Amino acid sequence: MFKDLDPILHAQLRLAVMSLLIGVKEAEFTFLKEKSKASAGNLSIQLNKLKEAGYIEINKQFRNNYPLTLCKITRKGVEAFEAYVLALQSYTQNPES
Repeated sequence: MFKDLDPILHAQLRLAVMSLLIGVKEAEFTFLKEKSKASAGNLSIQLNKLKEAGYIEINKQFRNNYPLTLCKITRKGVEAFEAYVLALQSYTQNPES
């Protein structure tokens, strides 16, 4: 039987953000925007959804008088991402194995 996929992570942009964050300590908003090729508005909305789910932390600060938004994956986010990957793998496994 197929495992349910996390609807928070199943959205393309949110999955892209989580994939980027899983391999780094933290990432700037501009880095995530550049890598995901998302608009600033859409990325902001999707980051807030991930934050509301407890999957990421968002830290807003200033660097040289310019706003700086840093995103970091949480333990809950790592666990959710790993569970999502395992669920996806179950879709590709031979049921007779």
